[in-house]
Amino acid sequence: MTPPSHLRRVGFGVLLASLFALLSDPVAASNAAVGLAGASQDNLAVPRWLYLATGGATVGASALLASFVTDRRFIDQVHRWRRSVAVTGTFTRGLGIAGRLLGVVLLVLLVYLGYTGPQIPTVSFAIIVTFAGLRAGYTMFTYLVTDTWRALNPWRTVASLFPNGFVEYPDRFGRWPAVAGILVLVWVETAVGVTRQPSILATAIVVYSLVTVVGAIAVGVDVWFDRIDPVSVFLHFYGRVAPIRVSDDGLSVRLPGMRLVTDDQIADVADVAIAVVLVWELTFSGFVTTQPGATSIRTLVEAGLPPLLVYAVVYLGGFAAFLGLYLLAARVTARRIATFESPRALAVTFAPSLLAIAAGYHLAHYFGFFVSLSPMLVGALSSPLSPPANPVVLTLPSWFGGLNVAFVLVGHLLAVWVAHSQAYATFPSRMQAVRSQFAFVAVMILYTILSLWLVSLPTAAPPFL
Repeated sequence: MTPPSHLRRVGFGVLLASLFALLSDPVAASNAAVGLAGASQDNLAVPRWLYLATGGATVGASALLASFVTDRRFIDQVHRWRRSVAVTGTFTRGLGIAGRLLGVVLLVLLVYLGYTGPQIPTVSFAIIVTFAGLRAGYTMFTYLVTDTWRALNPWRTVASLFPNGFVEYPDRFGRWPAVAGILVLVWVETAVGVTRQPSILATAIVVYSLVTVVGAIAVGVDVWFDRIDPVSVFLHFYGRVAPIRVSDDGLSVRLPGMRLVTDDQIADVADVAIAVVLVWELTFSGFVTTQPGATSIRTLVEAGLPPLLVYAVVYLGGFAAFLGLYLLAARVTARRIATFESPRALAVTFAPSLLAIAAGYHLAHYFGFFVSLSPMLVGALSSPLSPPANPVVLTLPSWFGGLNVAFVLVGHLLAVWVAHSQAYATFPSRMQAVRSQFAFVAVMILYTILSLWLVSLPTAAPPFL
């Protein structure tokens, strides 16, 4: 049944008013990205409670508007639209060879210059390329343009030179090792000092390289990099948001995020956990680099708790809470609508929408960081053996705070559409399809409010690290 026109007008009006309140002069506030502590200040142009409520209302209004789109043929046309560009096999093979060579050379330079280069973060090739180039820039390229990691991956290139696949990997493990690996890598980035000491970063890369190559040889290259390797799984899941896919047949262009609906990507709860951890690790990084986060950590440590224990409890407890909240939404949905779908199946069905949220979070956290350090990154890549005497860092204008808000909201709005499309692909009844989204949209609104709150806070260096 088509909703009355006045309801459509109300929903559209709420959405426009929400966007106007957020973007007219929303925040000249902090970007809570790692590495930007102290780069901005808290200058909310509106009361924070109104700013957060407006962000939640924007997502809620967009879900209301999406529920009015009930034409299954139109929904199918939107997420199946594509354009293809034929590319010769010689060209793709050439790109693959160039990518593998570039990846290996870059890995060697990261280790060599991490040990032999200056041990100053702002002029270190290893630190600038790893965090500004790969953690920020390349990850953004992966979800904004296309996933090229399979060709660039230096560990896959090295492991493929040897016979492999001597140990059978149990299917029941799924991608849980990758979940644990991503959690460990983010913990190392936060607590071990790899962002401040190039030699420590080089040692971490060497250890990771040894474990990765030996593991890939043991269980097989395809199995290792599809299910176990945290970097590959991290980038592969982000790459599912990208509009372009490169294959032997050429280039395939889709609308951003639409592959999340049509491609089979989330198979079990382990995959759901990966989508959740991509959202949570950015939330955690944002929290510990804000003044309220630093104050909370400092208060607990002053009460007698070891600093690393406090960080670990916040880190792992927050991930468990995020995952539990999402699985609870699946359970509530299964109980409240008449369906044969299990809570586990519903969790898997709606999990792709989390990848759109994660992409928006990552862009909000790292875009300013990447832009401000882009001159240093260009200098490091163009002259890796000659570190600059006076590194250049761009000063960001105040309106970049509005971009952070926009990135968060766009990610959530895309997630709403993905969830809406998934619902109509799953349920034959239109009312079932609409009602199945309620609990998940509520979780998205909570995520939105939390992320916007973090973006609005003044930054601070994480204490005791």
